[in-house]
Amino acid sequence: MSLFKSASTVSLFTLLSRVSGLVRELLIASSFGASAMTDAFNVAFRIPNLFRRLFAEGAFSQAFVPVLAANKAQYGDADTKRLIDRVATLLTWILLLTCAVGVAAAPLLVWAMASGLQQEPRGYAAAVFMTRWMFPYIAFMSLVALSSGVLNTWRRFAVPAATPVLLNVSMIGAAWLGAPWFKSLGIEPVYALGVGVMLGGVLQLGVQVPALLRLGLLPNIRFTWSAVKDAWADPATKNIARLMAPALLGVSVAQISLLINTQIASHLAPGSVSWLTYADRLMEFPTAMLGVAIGVVLTPQLAAAKGAGDGARYSAMLDWGLRIVVLLAMPCAVALLTFSEPLVATLYHYGAFTDRDVQQTTHALMGYGAGLLGLVAIKVLAPGFYASQNIKTPVKIAVVVLVITQLLNLALVPYFQHAGLALAIGIGALINALALLIGLIRRGSYTPAPGWVLFGLRVFSASALLAVFLLWAAAAVNWIGLRHQYFERIWLLALVLCASGAIYFVVLWMSGLKLRQLLKR
Repeated sequence: MSLFKSASTVSLFTLLSRVSGLVRELLIASSFGASAMTDAFNVAFRIPNLFRRLFAEGAFSQAFVPVLAANKAQYGDADTKRLIDRVATLLTWILLLTCAVGVAAAPLLVWAMASGLQQEPRGYAAAVFMTRWMFPYIAFMSLVALSSGVLNTWRRFAVPAATPVLLNVSMIGAAWLGAPWFKSLGIEPVYALGVGVMLGGVLQLGVQVPALLRLGLLPNIRFTWSAVKDAWADPATKNIARLMAPALLGVSVAQISLLINTQIASHLAPGSVSWLTYADRLMEFPTAMLGVAIGVVLTPQLAAAKGAGDGARYSAMLDWGLRIVVLLAMPCAVALLTFSEPLVATLYHYGAFTDRDVQQTTHALMGYGAGLLGLVAIKVLAPGFYASQNIKTPVKIAVVVLVITQLLNLALVPYFQHAGLALAIGIGALINALALLIGLIRRGSYTPAPGWVLFGLRVFSASALLAVFLLWAAAAVNWIGLRHQYFERIWLLALVLCASGAIYFVVLWMSGLKLRQLLKR
């Protein structure tokens, strides 16, 4: 299967995940609005997600997938299966201990994440309760990350890409059916979302099992101390742990930034955490469909090319990934900067979600949009280092960017409030991506292929015309005023987006860009 077809498969399921995630957020927004209780849920949900990104999708995946791919190429399937069993055994023991500590330390974790919630004691207590309930979610998702790493290495991309849909479906059911039922029982309705999260974790892990069984790769997890010692004695396992140390630091930097931003937002106007969360949900469409999809496909292929000593193929894959990022992320960034209010109003402006919520979420979305190109490019550039089992360089860059981002917060938040937090993240992502690119070029790992200047001019010209059209469309319609004309507003948005796509790609075609040739390459 070609890189583009593989990336398309991941993107298709990622689109389904993001659409269902958007429905999830729409239901939450219309049912609960932006309040102290929604802030409490968002904080409680971020805590297990923070640890998940540290140990699962972050440091663990960055270390596990390259080692797994190299082990498979050098020693074959049987030896690799033993490695999977040993890694799964160690991971399970670590997760059991982590979950026990996390449940006990929930009050401290909530205080560290968002002490500003104490302005509303009821919200703070709810955050502690939901953190205790949802913390074991990290265990399910860490094992899902291990399973996904195995399936992606064997080029089975569909199941890992489709898995997040199950969390969204579970939470949609919780918001739609669970919350009214809880309310009728005299229980805080927002607690139903916590039940949805845990059910989603169980479903996501469960769907991995048949796919692993078909490949004969379902991990054999052992619960004896001798099994733990055997697992730790494996040189490949030690290599994963060695690579995880700098990777953990690198991912920790990103999560520290999130922790600081959530802490700052909790001290701003009530609803600030939720406005940032709703904006972030929209940002996940382009970042996941483009950056994550391409990164997931490229990482094992880059590792294989590096293991085979094929530097030309390694560089060519990076070049292809970067061109796809620029081609597709640039118009998305233009749309977020010029057309944010219509997007937010059409998608969220229902029920308890007020006109003010639309405006505040719009400001946050524009801040994120300023750095969209960097946020997506990082997902392609960072695997260029991970595939070489070089995690230290991205970590050093991330530490510097963390400092820069917090300095930007000091300058921007007093003037732009929660939107300043989003803008600081966007600018930091651009700096991070640029530093990664320069690092790959200086190391000789990546040599840009000819034609970048002309390619950039074509994309810039098409994006400029797109911006003019979207500015006109944003001003020509009173998007907030159409609150009760649901279908009219949705139809207008669909019409504008279709016209935008046509304008962008027609201009590219007229400029001479051979899109099919680029995708096939």
